[in-house]
Amino acid sequence: MYATERQQQILNQARLDGRVEVKDLADALEVTPETVRRDLTSLERRGLLRRVHGGAIPVERLGIEPAVADREGRMAAQKDRIAKAALDELPDGGSIILDAGTTTVRLAQLLPTDREITVVTHALPIASLLAARPNVSLHLLGGIVRHRTLAAVGDWVLRAMQDVFVDVAFVGTNGITAARGLTTPDLTEAAVKRALVAGSRRTVVLADHTKFGREDFARFAGLERVDTVISDLELADEMVDEIEAAGPRVVRA
Repeated sequence: MYATERQQQILNQARLDGRVEVKDLADALEVTPETVRRDLTSLERRGLLRRVHGGAIPVERLGIEPAVADREGRMAAQKDRIAKAALDELPDGGSIILDAGTTTVRLAQLLPTDREITVVTHALPIASLLAARPNVSLHLLGGIVRHRTLAAVGDWVLRAMQDVFVDVAFVGTNGITAARGLTTPDLTEAAVKRALVAGSRRTVVLADHTKFGREDFARFAGLERVDTVISDLELADEMVDEIEAAGPRVVRA
């Protein structure tokens, strides 16, 4: 069994049981405890598990939502490829929404400079990147800024979104499954994401493979509301089939 397969099995078991123990995993997987500890460390670095004495707990059980600075370097190469592939989904000189997130920031960096485009966002990092672009008509949604995501949330954002309807919304997610759709840990963040999806003709989800199979506390959209999901090459074939059966087209970059 390859390390990636073993780590996915460990993660699945942790999410099923709520906790995994090093000794039990070593016996079940027929590997040494040292190998299991290395796997747990790798999963913790990816933000999927939290190490505890003798084992690990999935982060969703702890209510942990990593801050932007903690997420920025994770899956960097995959996020770059996802953002580049998302350029194919841009309207020709139309309007878009850019949700908060480290992958959507990368997309903002790659937006073409040779055509005019209207951008709506509630994310401070994205607004900062695009504010000086002469070809971008930037609409910044204001509200209470969450320090973990550097995104505005709350009633001000929701009221403003009632007047907005764009061609494409590029949305991030913490979790994606065929059964529960798109989920995130925070209810206020979920409410904004729900409004972003409702305010667009098409919805494109940008999510690296670690987000698949994860279900977080707050649901903001079913997959029937999603047109395209863009992920990376490490997304398993069976997961692609499961997501596409629920409606969206899946692109692996």
